[in-house]
Amino acid sequence: MRRYLRVYKKFFLTSIAREMEFRANFFAKIAQNLVWVGFAILVLLVIYRNTDAIAGWGKGDATILLGTTIFMNALSAMFTMGLMEIPEQVRKGTLDFVVTKPIDSQYWVSLRKFHFEQSGVALSGLAIIIIGVVLSKAHPSLMDIFGYATLTLCAVIIFYSVNLILMTLGIYFVRVENLWVLGDTVISVVRFPLDIYPKALIRFLTFAVPMAFLAYEPSKQLTQGIQISMVGLGIGWALALFLAARVFWHKSLVHYSSASS
Repeated sequence: MRRYLRVYKKFFLTSIAREMEFRANFFAKIAQNLVWVGFAILVLLVIYRNTDAIAGWGKGDATILLGTTIFMNALSAMFTMGLMEIPEQVRKGTLDFVVTKPIDSQYWVSLRKFHFEQSGVALSGLAIIIIGVVLSKAHPSLMDIFGYATLTLCAVIIFYSVNLILMTLGIYFVRVENLWVLGDTVISVVRFPLDIYPKALIRFLTFAVPMAFLAYEPSKQLTQGIQISMVGLGIGWALALFLAARVFWHKSLVHYSSASS
């Protein structure tokens, strides 16, 4: 464990050096991300301009949902956006240098780069969540907050696992980096209450495809109180998908052949 912590410290320090080398680009990315957050807030304000509630979700509740979506996405990107480089590493053969290192290859490709520009987005997400709690006049208990924090962590793990599986397809196919765009599509869907969809679709997105756990179910722990069954199901989904992604990654490495071979 200490060895992996030392390695991550190196990752972190080299990430700082990388960002400081291109400072203008770093600040441009921060500005771009904040504009995206502002646009998302603007859309929410426009939607609730002429209505008090949508599918039972008031403005405050929807604000919590939006903040949760932004916070979860920012945390995922902050730590694991390096996954999107896997297809390029396969094409160039630089994945050879990863799989031959005396360290877990999944750990390396997942955490090699820390994206500091996402920290501002994450803080913005937290601020939006707090504003949403105030607007909704909710009074979450410690257990509600615990349920929310647990499911938000599960959301990050689920989102990471799905992205790892998608990017691992680069070992089998030449160009799949655009599959990362699917994550943006998912985010654009889950930032709205799933109650606007038919009940059958909600059940599908909860029990068959865990999209509901990316923001919808975590937000409900604050707006409607903790639901132990959903917290347990979210933990189950997170563990199952993480193990599935890890198995798929290591199985796929067996089929990996260097670009130079």
